[in-house]
Amino acid sequence: MVQIPALVLSFILASIYAVLFHLWLGRNLRELLALWLGALVGFGVGQIVGQVWGFVPWTLGQIHVLEATLASFLFLGVARWLRQEKKTT
Repeated sequence: MVQIPALVLSFILASIYAVLFHLWLGRNLRELLALWLGALVGFGVGQIVGQVWGFVPWTLGQIHVLEATLASFLFLGVARWLRQEKKTT
């Protein structure tokens, strides 16, 4: 079971990733919301993958930082791609 401090830190890290990605490639606040949701979902998926695999290269308490960060950026890329596809149709 994940404890509250781990959830808060996960939320903060995913939010930082979304803001940095938005500063790099973002255009408007609506896109920031989509990127933020993508980062949160990706971070959660990465955390679950890290727990299931049991791979522990870099953990910060209960947080699987490496897996969660990689999944978060993967989901950020997918969210950006989906937003671009929506705009072209």
